[in-house]
Amino acid sequence: MAQRRIRNMEEFAAVSGISRPTVSKYFNDPDSVRATTRKKIETALEEHDYHPNVFAMNQNRRRTKNIGVVVPNLADPFFSEIARRVELACIEAGYSPILLSSHGNPEMERDNLTSLRSLKAAGVLLAPFGRLSEKDLVKTFEADFPLVLFDANISGVGQAFVGTNNTQSIDLMVEYLCRSGEPPCFFEMKFPTNPNAKKRRTAYIESMERHGQKPHIFQANGKGWNFEEIGRDEGGRLLAENVFPTNTVLCSNDRLAIGMLSAAYGLGMRVGQTAGCHIRIAGHDDHPFSKFTCPPLTTIAQDYEAIANRAVHTLFGVLETEENLRDRQETLFEGRLIMRDSA
Repeated sequence: MAQRRIRNMEEFAAVSGISRPTVSKYFNDPDSVRATTRKKIETALEEHDYHPNVFAMNQNRRRTKNIGVVVPNLADPFFSEIARRVELACIEAGYSPILLSSHGNPEMERDNLTSLRSLKAAGVLLAPFGRLSEKDLVKTFEADFPLVLFDANISGVGQAFVGTNNTQSIDLMVEYLCRSGEPPCFFEMKFPTNPNAKKRRTAYIESMERHGQKPHIFQANGKGWNFEEIGRDEGGRLLAENVFPTNTVLCSNDRLAIGMLSAAYGLGMRVGQTAGCHIRIAGHDDHPFSKFTCPPLTTIAQDYEAIANRAVHTLFGVLETEENLRDRQETLFEGRLIMRDSA
C-alpha cells in the first residue's frame, strides 16, 4: 500500500502521536524539546518523509499580510499596468501590497529586497532585471521568503516564474507579417535592459528561418529605459539611411516602435500597408498607449491579467498552506496578435 502523504503539521502531529504545539516548538528550535521527544519526532519525520514548509511557519510567527511587489521601473507603463493588476489581486485576497520600483537600477533592486526583509514581508513578487540581477543575493532572499518571479526569468530562482511565451508570440507576429506583406526586419537595442529582448531576437531568427526567409537584425546604440527616445533617434537614423532591405520592421518592444513611428513622421514617411505607405512598423507588448499612436500600432498583447493572477495565487498557495512546491513551476501564457493600421 502506498504511504500516505502528510500535507501539513497537523497531520504529522496526528500520525506521530505528538502534540501540535510540541511539533511546532521542535521545528522552531529542536533543542527546546526533551531529547527523548526530539528523537521520537525525528524518527517520525524519517518514517513519514514529511518536510515542513518553512515559509508557512515563518508566516504564522510574523502574522504579516504584507506582500512585496518589485518591478524594474514604474515609469514604464507596461510595468505600471501589470503592477496595478498585481496590487488589485493582492488586495482582493486580503493582503497589503508594498509596491517598489528599482528605477532601472539593479543595485536598487538589491536595496528593495533588503527593505522587504527588514519589513518582514510575507512573500515577494519580483520582476527582475534577469542577468543584471544579483542572482546570489536573490537566492539568499529566496531561502528566507517565498518568492515568485514574473515577466523576466532567472533560471532556478524562486518558487515559480510566470510570463509570456516569447517564442510563440514572436512567431505569431512574424507569420502574420510575412503573410500580409514583405518579411520583417528586426529592430532592437544593442544593450537590452530586459532579458525578454534576447528571447525575442532568438525567436525572430528561428521563425524567419522556418518561413524560408533571411533574418535581418538592426541594433540601436543606447542604454537605459528611454526606449522611445532611442527608437526615434536610432530608428530615424536607420530609416534616413534606407538600410532596411524590406519595407517591414518588427521592433523588439512597443516603446521602440513608438519612437520609430515618431521618426517616420518627422521624415515624412507614411506608415501602414495601404497604397502610398512607405513602411510597416510592428511591436510587442500591447503598450497601454499603442492603440493611440498615429497610426495605431500593430502589436502582440501579453495577457496582463492572467500573468498577474497566476503569480499572486501561486504565491498565496505557498503562504496559506503548509505544502512546499515540490518542483519550481514555470507558466508561460501565449500572446495575442493585435492588428492595427501600422502593419
